[in-house]
This record gives sequence, structure tokens and C-alpha cells, in this order.
Amino acid sequence: MFETVVIATDGSESGRRAVDTALDLAQKFDAEVHALYVVDRSRVEGLPEDLHDEVEQALETEADESLAVVGDRAHREITTAIRAGRPAAEITAYAREVDADVVATGTRGRDGEHSFLLGSVAEHVVRTCPVPVLTVRQLESAG
Repeated sequence: MFETVVIATDGSESGRRAVDTALDLAQKFDAEVHALYVVDRSRVEGLPEDLHDEVEQALETEADESLAVVGDRAHREITTAIRAGRPAAEITAYAREVDADVVATGTRGRDGEHSFLLGSVAEHVVRTCPVPVLTVRQLESAG
């Protein structure tokens, strides 16, 4: 049923819960696992030009660290990818490219300190992704 699982991670607590849930699902179905981190370029665009390189490097480091967490938790071989752009669009495009059977994501990311039920990225992925999207919410005690 699930041959390819894409885990969209951002290193947030909600994202880490999604990682664990998706890895459990992948193990049950012996599925191929792809871990994806999208560097959100909009976090750089409004900054002064002289800060762009430094902030972009910090975002790349954040991406590497988030994907390393997935690799450490996986206890199996996984494919990792870093994309740059609008997170929801990149997640959906990646799911299409690898012919994913399911995409897993947290409901609230790093910028999700609001009271909405579903974060804007997760909501957009749910609405536009051509495959099922497993959303994993952050526990109240974790935030």
C-alpha cells in the first residue's frame, strides 16, 4: 500500500513527531523513505542585502541538522533532499517527482506559534498534494 513515504521536516517539535510517525508507517510497510527540508527563501527576502549570505547559510545548516535527525531516528537507509522555495509547493512537487504514496508533515512548523488548527504550509500541502497527507499534530505539553 505504501511503497514511498516522504517526510517533510523543518526541525520543529511537530515535525519531529511527524518524523517518528512516518518512520513507523514506513517500517510497517517496508517503504522507501525520503526526508525533505525546504529552505523558505521568503525568510531572507525582506532582510537587508548584506545579511542574505549569512542567513542563507544559517538556513542551510538548519536544513542539514533537521535531516540528520531524521537519519538518526530512521535506523535505515533514507534519501534526503534540500529544496529552496515556497515550502508547500516544493513539498507537493517533490512528492510528484518521487511518486510518493504518502507525505507526512507536522501541523505547526517553526513559525507555528499561533492558535490555528493547521499551519499554513501543512494546510496548503493537504489541499494541493496529489497523494494522501499524514498530518501529525504537536502535543499540547510539547509546545
